[in-house]
Amino acid sequence: MLEFLLYPVLAGLLIAVAAGPLGSFIVWRRMSYFGDTLAHASLLGLALGLLFQIDLNIALISSCLLIAIALVILQRRSSVSTDTLLGILAHSSLSLGMVTVSFLDDIRVDLMSYLFGDLLSITRDDLIIIAIGTAIIIGLIYKLWRPLLTITVSEDMARVDGYNVDGLRLVLMLMVGLVIAIAMKFVGALIITSLMIIPAATARRFSDSPEKMTILAVLIGCMSVLGGVSLSWFEDTPAGPSVVVVAAALFLFSQIRKQPR
Repeated sequence: MLEFLLYPVLAGLLIAVAAGPLGSFIVWRRMSYFGDTLAHASLLGLALGLLFQIDLNIALISSCLLIAIALVILQRRSSVSTDTLLGILAHSSLSLGMVTVSFLDDIRVDLMSYLFGDLLSITRDDLIIIAIGTAIIIGLIYKLWRPLLTITVSEDMARVDGYNVDGLRLVLMLMVGLVIAIAMKFVGALIITSLMIIPAATARRFSDSPEKMTILAVLIGCMSVLGGVSLSWFEDTPAGPSVVVVAAALFLFSQIRKQPR
């Protein structure tokens, strides 16, 4: 019972803590499609990990980070718009992942658990990896909060202040890739981005400062995890989608509720 319920709850709360600040930056910078691109790329990492018998956690994290680096390089060297590049990378990596899976004749894998998450798949080792990833993300955000906020407001202003804009943008993308990779087993590749965006979008309505929005996004994400896991436990619904449904319900409530003057 301890491993069945405690590990997924702790994993979800840790993911919410990491996703809250990153989700705020995604909302501010309008990077939601970038998150979807990395989520698609994670399936390619899963397929390659199974094909070459590599640890799946390492394969997932590596694939997400490599796609983030590839996007930064293509942005600097290609005349194609960022939206177009994201579309190309997202669907190419997803298709390549599915083609790779077709070669795995001797390996049986439940893709549904990776697409939509699996409550029972969280192990003690997974929890440790999620905790390490969350610690890295929170540490980087704490150290780079002011520079990241500055490039979000104005990249030109950030350059005037002496910040390495390209380097900070790459760090932000790598952090998003890391949280997607560590959260894939809990929430699922297809809906992980929503766990970052929805709590941040909900928190935005009640926030008058970036710091307040970030804290509220973390709290709303934690509420969504607890509500989603409870729904999954009592009603036998999929854990990942249940978390997103609760987050969406909180968002709708925030939009219906009259904003105080």
